[in-house]
Amino acid sequence: MRLSASFQNALQEDNYRKVLIFILIAFAIVLLAGVGLRSPWPADEPRFAEAAREMVASGHWFFPLRGGELYPDKPPVFMWSIAIFYALLGNMKLAFMLPNIFCSLVVVWCVFDLAAKFWNVRVASFASVGLLIAPQFILQAKSAQIDAMLATWVTISMYALLRHFFVRTNWKLYYLGWAFMGLGIITKGVGFLPIFLLVPILFLHFSKRYDFGRSVSWQLWLGPLALLAVVACWLIPMMYIADSSANADFIAYKENILFHQTMNRYAHSWTHLQPWYYFLLHFPLLWFPLPWLLLNKTFWKKCCDVKIATLLIWCVLVIVFFSSTPGKRGVYILPALPMLALAVAPYMAQYQWARWFRYLTKSLIALVCVVLMLAGVLLLIHYPALLKLAARKSSGMEDVLPLVNSFGWMLLIAGGIAGGLFMWSRRQSAVYQLAIVSFWGWLWFSLAGYPLLNPLRTAAGPIMHEASQQIGPDGELALVDFKEQFLLASPISLTQFSYLAPRDEQLENAWLWMQEKPHRFILVPALPGEKNNCFDFSKGVELGRGYRRTWWLLGEKALGKQCPKPEQIKRYHMVR
Repeated sequence: MRLSASFQNALQEDNYRKVLIFILIAFAIVLLAGVGLRSPWPADEPRFAEAAREMVASGHWFFPLRGGELYPDKPPVFMWSIAIFYALLGNMKLAFMLPNIFCSLVVVWCVFDLAAKFWNVRVASFASVGLLIAPQFILQAKSAQIDAMLATWVTISMYALLRHFFVRTNWKLYYLGWAFMGLGIITKGVGFLPIFLLVPILFLHFSKRYDFGRSVSWQLWLGPLALLAVVACWLIPMMYIADSSANADFIAYKENILFHQTMNRYAHSWTHLQPWYYFLLHFPLLWFPLPWLLLNKTFWKKCCDVKIATLLIWCVLVIVFFSSTPGKRGVYILPALPMLALAVAPYMAQYQWARWFRYLTKSLIALVCVVLMLAGVLLLIHYPALLKLAARKSSGMEDVLPLVNSFGWMLLIAGGIAGGLFMWSRRQSAVYQLAIVSFWGWLWFSLAGYPLLNPLRTAAGPIMHEASQQIGPDGELALVDFKEQFLLASPISLTQFSYLAPRDEQLENAWLWMQEKPHRFILVPALPGEKNNCFDFSKGVELGRGYRRTWWLLGEKALGKQCPKPEQIKRYHMVR
């Protein structure tokens, strides 16, 4: 409780250094909790972690590999960061979360410092609290997805540009902002989002609604040069290596990363297809309670100055930009969250929330506490419906009962802790209660939840271990129709036949590969009703279920007498 009291005092403190140190320590505790207690979880984390591991193992740092095959979906910056920590620590469970953790601490500093310069330290502390209580920020900061790093480069860029325009003219910061846009582009193509800030800035300038002084001049046009310079550091060597390699895979990588995964993906997305209003339904929940504060009249009457209006317009432009593409995921709009936290911070610091919203927030906290404890009790008494649900993830009731009991105690204790904190702080403001419950909730989930969830989210580990035992020391193993987590979990070197190839073509290549040499095996999931002449699954060994599929180890006995010749013969080798 002493930490909770210190947190409350920090919201009232006006010493910049003292409050900033406290805020950074509090975030570091939450973000670092659980590091090393879990492995990369699907869907995205194993992909980036495996690419980073193969960078270190193969020495090919400029072109990411996935199972020995070029991975063309994303530029290598995020994978570099994981690879550096992996090379230093030698342990992927320790390394893969660290880049986003340190990046997110930078975001917290940027938001805090900018709020302090715009207003004061009290407002800055509430801006930081806004990041703590918005679920998406901590969730992504503790995940190894690329979006948290992108959000960092966007936030640094916005920090530099906003200081240049609204604090004091500083052309070095302005160019730095454009440079970080370039870094954002070579991390994930949409790193140019801060450009949208120029829309309200130039409108205010030319309409004479705000005097930017010397911050707006012909030098604005030099900013894109800094962006291009950073992008060129990756683009020119990549294109040179690809064009001079005379390797079809490198040429395909170049075309994919420059066109298919950028403009084509935005205009004609083929995954995560959602309606145009998708983000309007999701960001009120992902960023709760920050967007809801905009529904208060006090915010618009007393808080919304030109800086806040500029921030809100930029956030709207970002959401509109991502709403205009067919493919949508909640993480896409994460880069706008820090600026929204900055925009609503003055209201959070100076005014009480509207009565209806205070009651709503406190009621939601109480509801979460009750739901957690009720779920815990139902699991501990082995409620049939929950047992059936849990059994789908396990091979039998003997295995699932200990897991159900463990989850039951975890949820019951989580609800008890949250409820106790809620009652202890019942006379405090809603924002304070949210902050305290969020802080301890993330700690408990990281320290108690990670070890329990890890076996469920990493089913590839036991399957790959069993496969390596089955083939023996002289055996060779190949994967067909697999996910990246099987590469990451493998204790042995592997062969695969192009991750991007159709399943039938992979099976045909696998049949050829097994014909060439004895003691070769493939690991492949069975599909219900599938008919193929290449392999007879009834003569294989079932290794278990994982990721909603049953995985089979097929050896020489399972080889069919004949198999169609693949259109393209492709083989890639991953060294362990």
